[in-house]
Amino acid sequence: MLTTTNSSEVAITIRDKQIAEEHIKDVELLLENMFKREEATLKLVVDRLYDIGSNNLINQRVKPHRLNRLMKWIARLTKPMFHHMAVRWSKKNCPKLITDWLYSQVQFPQSPMGNSEF
Repeated sequence: MLTTTNSSEVAITIRDKQIAEEHIKDVELLLENMFKREEATLKLVVDRLYDIGSNNLINQRVKPHRLNRLMKWIARLTKPMFHHMAVRWSKKNCPKLITDWLYSQVQFPQSPMGNSEF
């Protein structure tokens, strides 16, 4: 036996999906704008993370004290290049990554029984 779905329910579902897609695009645009406006903050965050990460990596992997100091010196020399690449990558990719993550946080799995009423 074939059952037909109520066309108004289908229309509401399609309209809800379209609204959700528009809102997600808005969130992504807002995040892109924020990354452009707050570039100084982004640069400071990248710098601090580089300092912490390079120090931890060198301390963990390089044991001789003299070699440890040399590696930290090399890490300081490469910081401007990393800084430039990381800021550029972040401005390009982070808004989409953050938007996708936030969207996944507001998605709720469908119940196996379908639409249940409270």
